[in-house]
Amino acid sequence: MELVVLVDENDREIGTEEKLKAHREKKLHRAFSIFIFDSKGRLLLQKRADSKYHCGGLWTNTCCSHPRPGESVMEAARRRLREEMGFECDLEILFPFIYKADFENGLTEYEYDYVLIGRYEGKIDPNPEEADGWAWFTPEEVKKEMERSPEKFTPWFRIAFPRVIEELRNKGWFRNR
Repeated sequence: MELVVLVDENDREIGTEEKLKAHREKKLHRAFSIFIFDSKGRLLLQKRADSKYHCGGLWTNTCCSHPRPGESVMEAARRRLREEMGFECDLEILFPFIYKADFENGLTEYEYDYVLIGRYEGKIDPNPEEADGWAWFTPEEVKKEMERSPEKFTPWFRIAFPRVIEELRNKGWFRNR
């Protein structure tokens, strides 16, 4: 049984819950979303496996998941990046945000979501149970496709992506690219 960490709106732990039950009962829980860029400023997106319990077949950030009880966000992010996409790299927390999204199957994502960023240039070896595909896209390509077909992207990605790009531009990540 996979557990998630329940939190209040200030990210204070208030307990644990079985993952699917937390999603059925709309309980706020801790999560993370990883955005990996290459040296050209392109973002690595994954296409979620069709078999995922929600949002199967949609494009999203490089990796996302939940820390286990007693596991830090950073430890969990490193673990899941390796498990989902088959590689490791340095990560840093960019910002957290809270979002809520209801799905047709009766589940709800209600998450205190930490956004992490990193850079990577090597081999990508995704777990087929997690990702049906992956591709590098420029921020401009992602923005245009999201404007054309927002339904192709996960709800949390549509919320976080513009802020990630804005914050990274302010930090100078896209200079000389």
